[in-house]
Amino acid sequence: MGSQPDADMMKAVARLAHFMVTRAEADLPDVFADHGVVIVENFAPHVFHGPTAVRDWAAGFRAHAADLSELNPTFGAPQDFSCDGERAYLSLPTRWTGISRGRRFVEDGGWSFVLLRDGAEWRVQAYGWAVTSYSPAQQ
Repeated sequence: MGSQPDADMMKAVARLAHFMVTRAEADLPDVFADHGVVIVENFAPHVFHGPTAVRDWAAGFRAHAADLSELNPTFGAPQDFSCDGERAYLSLPTRWTGISRGRRFVEDGGWSFVLLRDGAEWRVQAYGWAVTSYSPAQQ
């Protein structure tokens, strides 16, 4: 393994972000590992874990994002990465832009991911989101 996540690892992140943009149930399958999922978010109840973690998080995210539109994530270069072949960790600077309650916004933050290999694919076993700045975009 190299010192950066490979394209297959980043596909797991892209699939998760795609679900967050579309919020379509069809976009959620195969994003998360089938066991041991833990999600830390900035919306209540903040920690999602156990056998219903993904379902509970998806419902919570839809409620949290109900007044959001035109979501668009951009990713910086991973800042920390390690992999043992079956499990990988990476931290990823992320910028979300969109519209909240009719007003454009920019939200910067960091995602930390634990990815688990499932055959040829990587799936998200855990992630934590931290907002580092939020501001209305300049009109």
